[in-house]
Amino acid sequence: MHKILTIGEILVEIIATEKGDGFRQATPLIGPYPSGAPAIFIDQVGKLGQAAAMISRVGNDDFGHVNLDRLKADGVDISGIAVDPLGTTGSAFVRYRADGSRAFVFNIRHSACGTIRFDEATRALVGTCSHLHVMGSSLYAPSVVESIIAAIEIIKSAGGTVSFDPNLRPEILDSPGMREALQAVLAKTDVFLPSGQELFLFTQAKTEAEAIAELLAAGIKVVVVKRGADGASYFDRKTTLSHPGFAVEEIDPTGAGDCFGATFVTFWLNGAKPAEALEFANASGARAVMISGPMEGASTRADLETFITAKKG
Repeated sequence: MHKILTIGEILVEIIATEKGDGFRQATPLIGPYPSGAPAIFIDQVGKLGQAAAMISRVGNDDFGHVNLDRLKADGVDISGIAVDPLGTTGSAFVRYRADGSRAFVFNIRHSACGTIRFDEATRALVGTCSHLHVMGSSLYAPSVVESIIAAIEIIKSAGGTVSFDPNLRPEILDSPGMREALQAVLAKTDVFLPSGQELFLFTQAKTEAEAIAELLAAGIKVVVVKRGADGASYFDRKTTLSHPGFAVEEIDPTGAGDCFGATFVTFWLNGAKPAEALEFANASGARAVMISGPMEGASTRADLETFITAKKG
């Protein structure tokens, strides 16, 4: 059985209850919710019943334990998540604007997860895993980048695979070394999961078709383009297909792409046909947006089957 690993940020998300542009004035808040893109991803993997593990760090505080408790309850191996007695768990304050976009205030780089180290214990955990999923948002500190690159080499040398979701936000794209780290990960990627314009960050192409061809020619096995409410498209060297999104009422889109990616990768690793993997991934993303809180909408396989059946009915 495959075991899927992520490395990167764990944080809590605290959400403004009123729409607006940022936090220059006092505003009511709700939370803390367990969060962090790789944490949401791996929690969704665990909820699907797939073997899953994460390498990260949290502080010995309530925010850290909120995350540890959730991940453990959903079946994730948390032995690689260190508790730093002197550190503080990362945080993200989020406010939705009227147009649906989001304003963030992050504390990641200088939180406990900014001090992730690749030691003998984490090396041993990596050795038990056959697939690594990388989030571009996790390439925020040199020690984290070094850990991810080291894990890629171990997993690939053992015949394992790598998936990569750029998951880029303007706040982090110009971080020192970010673009170089993105290219290093892409060079080892088997499954690439971009959204929108992320497809063109790594190619010279001007059209989507040209970009897909360029990425597949570079050695990537599968490209899955996430299109939000419009669904997603799958490309490999022999197959091209799309699956429409499921119509739902959007409450909170945070984490939907992570749930989509986790579901697609889990199904792909277990030999599902592309159409089935896309359908379940779309359902996973759709269910995620229906519930407030980044990790609150993660689904079991039974949840997804029930959702798909109801939508088809």
